[in-house]
Amino acid sequence: KSSASWSRPTRRTEPVSFTNPAIAIVGGTGDLGTGLARRFSRAGYRVTIGSRDTDRAQSRATALTRDLGVEVHGAVNAEATAGADIVIMTVPFKSHERTLESIQAALEGKILVDATVPLVPPKVMRVQLPPNGSAAKRAQEFLGKDVRVVSAFQNVSAIHIQDEEHALECDVLVCGNDNEARQTVIDLANAIGLTAWHAGPIDNSAAAEALTSILIFLNRRYRLQGAGIRITGEPGTSGP
Repeated sequence: KSSASWSRPTRRTEPVSFTNPAIAIVGGTGDLGTGLARRFSRAGYRVTIGSRDTDRAQSRATALTRDLGVEVHGAVNAEATAGADIVIMTVPFKSHERTLESIQAALEGKILVDATVPLVPPKVMRVQLPPNGSAAKRAQEFLGKDVRVVSAFQNVSAIHIQDEEHALECDVLVCGNDNEARQTVIDLANAIGLTAWHAGPIDNSAAAEALTSILIFLNRRYRLQGAGIRITGEPGTSGP
């Protein structure tokens, strides 16, 4: 690709329309999940917030619908997954395996974007990757080849992504074993004002997941508000 195709995206201003793939955000009632729901709804995607608790999901969806003027749906995680084309999982690491088990049957043939970070309280500023190497790799191994798992969004500040007036000054590393699925997620990130990069196979998601603990440390050490990462340099016309 030419460097022109990698220019930093500008904020979308055209009216929203639901011609884009339907997105379910599993575990979407937390800060990152609701922030992504807000951004994707504004960008013209039909969004369903998933939760273990139907009432909680519907309550959060109703609040966003009222705030945005765009309908956001709420459902239990498995139902949200079944009705979506692309699923984004934003659950705490302690709920990762249990959530995968609950949505597995509805994921066949779909892309699962795993934004899980293996934080182990209380030492969240220390990198503690799971035995599999990363949360996303564990998800791919558990779900099998019929689900294309892509790792993304771990290093985006939940504080900033909820604030639509705040420029998203953070790049996104996108890892996965399927090149087409990675590109789909890159396009999703670009649609909400982020710049995303192909970062290799699912094994490489360990780097993005580990970076989150480092960013938390930097936030505390230097009193930053939602530190992120940027990739420097200009892409050339050739590459892997």
